[in-house]
Amino acid sequence: MTASGRNRVRIIAGKWRSRLVSFPPAAQLRPTPDRVRETLFNWLGQRLDGLACLDLFAGSGALGFEALSRGAKGVVMVESDRAVAQALRESARVLEAEGAQVVQSDALKFLERGRDRFDVVFVDPPFASDLAARAMALLPPLLNPGARVYVESGAALDLPAPWRQLRDDRAGAVRYGLYETTP
Repeated sequence: MTASGRNRVRIIAGKWRSRLVSFPPAAQLRPTPDRVRETLFNWLGQRLDGLACLDLFAGSGALGFEALSRGAKGVVMVESDRAVAQALRESARVLEAEGAQVVQSDALKFLERGRDRFDVVFVDPPFASDLAARAMALLPPLLNPGARVYVESGAALDLPAPWRQLRDDRAGAVRYGLYETTP
């Protein structure tokens, strides 16, 4: 497989089903595997019609573009790496993804500014960091009632209140779960 073949991810369902999204080679990029994305969107419901989504640590954009493909009203994709953010903008242009907004920023700083509110949030930081737990601590004020938060990590997370885990699973080295806040 060529390097460019490894730097692409396929959208698995919705209006862009089977379309490929390209991303630059970067050691920290680890796109969510097809099987895990399929499970996630089974948990969320196949359609995300009208929902506002946030893709923190967007990387390849696989989760954000998948959400848009399945009817999300909009997805804010936060990515700190300039080249990766530019690739996300290019993928949005190629897909004609009007609901995609790419923000080049540190994810935690983006959360601290806290301007928007979201129905679905994807948190998929580098595994060898504490960024998942730190992001989860900042998220509650940005969530609409009934919001769901998907988290990928290298190890199981033990999150304090107000978080409640709804689902969890594992695929190889990837731990993933779906969370909500308790009232």
